[in-house]
Amino acid sequence: MDQSSRDNKKVDGNSKNEQLEAFRIQNTGNKMTTNEGLKVANTESTLKAGDRGPVLMQDFHFFQKQMHFDTERIPERVVHARGSAAHGVFQLYKSMKKYTIAGFLQNPGATTPVFARFSTVQGGKGSMDTARDIRGFAVKFYTEEGNYDILGLQFPVFQIFDTFKFVDSQHALKPQPHNHMPTASAAHDNFWDFVANNPETAHFVMWAMSDRAVPKSYRMMAGFAINTFRFVNEHGKSTFVRFHWKPVLGVHSFLNEESLMIGGLDPDYHRRDLWDAIEKGAYPEYELGVQLIDEKDEFKFDFDVLDPTKLWPEEIIPLEIVGKMTLNRNVDNFFAETEQVAFDVTNLLPGITFSDDPILQGRTFTYKITQQHRLGGSNYPDLPINRSICPFHNNQRDSFMRYRIDVDQVNYVRNSIADNTPSPTPPLEGGYFDYPDRVEGYKVRESSNSFKDFYSHARMFWNSMSTVEKQHIIEAFSFELAQVKSESVRQQVVDVFVNVDKEMARTIADNVGVNPPVGEHVPVTASSPAVSQANTPHYPHTLKVGVLIGNGFNGSEVRSALEALQQHGVFIELISEKLGYVTGDDGTKLKVDQIFVSTHNVLYDSLYVVGGRTDNQTVFDSNVSVFINGAYRHYKPIGVATTGQAYINPSEGNNLAGVLFATNTPNFGKDFVSAIAKRRFWDRQ
Repeated sequence: MDQSSRDNKKVDGNSKNEQLEAFRIQNTGNKMTTNEGLKVANTESTLKAGDRGPVLMQDFHFFQKQMHFDTERIPERVVHARGSAAHGVFQLYKSMKKYTIAGFLQNPGATTPVFARFSTVQGGKGSMDTARDIRGFAVKFYTEEGNYDILGLQFPVFQIFDTFKFVDSQHALKPQPHNHMPTASAAHDNFWDFVANNPETAHFVMWAMSDRAVPKSYRMMAGFAINTFRFVNEHGKSTFVRFHWKPVLGVHSFLNEESLMIGGLDPDYHRRDLWDAIEKGAYPEYELGVQLIDEKDEFKFDFDVLDPTKLWPEEIIPLEIVGKMTLNRNVDNFFAETEQVAFDVTNLLPGITFSDDPILQGRTFTYKITQQHRLGGSNYPDLPINRSICPFHNNQRDSFMRYRIDVDQVNYVRNSIADNTPSPTPPLEGGYFDYPDRVEGYKVRESSNSFKDFYSHARMFWNSMSTVEKQHIIEAFSFELAQVKSESVRQQVVDVFVNVDKEMARTIADNVGVNPPVGEHVPVTASSPAVSQANTPHYPHTLKVGVLIGNGFNGSEVRSALEALQQHGVFIELISEKLGYVTGDDGTKLKVDQIFVSTHNVLYDSLYVVGGRTDNQTVFDSNVSVFINGAYRHYKPIGVATTGQAYINPSEGNNLAGVLFATNTPNFGKDFVSAIAKRRFWDRQ
């Protein structure tokens, strides 16, 4: 394809995949060569002076192979080191032309290729997925105007409001420097000492201690671009905007105990869940919402709209859903794509620009420095995963790993040889422009007093939680602070959070062995029901049911139940004593997916207890009981076949909320699916 054809090619949802096709290499079925193309005859034995002699320096095949291995690792990201990613497509529901000239937001139905990466913050690349942590939600749009990145977290607020303190906040959050422990956890003295002495963190910490910090799945995790941006339309009018990603499956979480157990059982749980869902065709979907504030209303609210530690409540500033992202293709190579992708908050488009959000302003250079350090130089935008699908022309030259072969004589502006090209594009013809915001004031190292209300939004968050969610927050605080060695730090923390809620702080203080906090909480009665997971959508799709089964089961009954689950998109795994097949009373054969010793009840959203006969009945029955007790303790729904009823005693003293028996449930399949969708039966308490 010549340059003019590339310049005129229309961008659609498959454009990036088509571009990447040129870089995909298939090694299977081919002869081995060096990187230079020399065919290799032997890659298992070094060249020696005799079969027991020393290795010879002239064995360049060996040295090339070993040298490449020795330099395979690159610096990991300072934050968000552990991540998982996928390709997809964004489809616009409604035009945003009224607010912005950004091309991909103009025409309803238009599709744009995207690449989304989800990540944890605290741990390194080898840490577990399910730790209580901040998580990144980064999306790269490959648009016809260039790459555009929305960088967010699973919380809508940041821990600080001045970027100068970002390094300090991350140093405090990371493992303690003297012993580099704990991994992927903030349950240590340094983090909580920072919290106690920097009260602007209070709102953020409330989110971090909530169920939002232990998401069930990346597919069930919200994303928030915590910063305030500006939309600018064709008339030059500015509108403040914040972006939200809302998972179609709803926002769902683990219990704290589940997250810790799964981290040991399967540290890759979230990346495996994302990968498997895409491979099965259960594509993760997220709707993009925007909150908009007219520039003239900037000072209308009782909080500063530019403060990244404050929430824009949806009940006050409605969320407008404008499109949907569908992740429909896994990466072909983790390193080349997931590890080498480079996001940057300055990857903007005409019609989307910065506000005076102080964290946003401070992020404008840090991404480029990080990517240059990780990826070896300034040419990282030309890596296949980062490359724009629209043509790009400039006078940048050379540096490490230059891919392009620029054939021009001229590489400077104000030239006559090339008719002063490449030339700037005027804003009226699509060139990026900076919004002419009026700025005045003295140069001072100060933060706005409007940012210094530390507790009202933290209190609003607490007020928004259900009874169960509040209990989980108290448990999370207690779990974290119980591991803080300094009694002084523990005391300081509860003395800070009494400003959020007195009874919450008093309960935590009692749990972690410090004095009841002094002071009164801020008298805030406002709430935002939208932030409570009690109000999230509930669907059975892609939830996983473990079927505990042996031989001799009721074939027609079990087939009917499994068909009902499959019709509603529920994932099923059969668990038994040994791999192979189990046989029903009518000859039905079902393939076993897992054995009891290779899996665990905490890895399933629900259980279907079928029971049956095995070669070692005592061990089988014991394993079934262990699975049932674990699922019951975590409030999960349990379906019981007629052959499995002996494992559960439906006596008057047992609280069997969410336990369905096929013997007394006429529409067992339908009702079991409804119970699975509900996920937890908190009234078992």
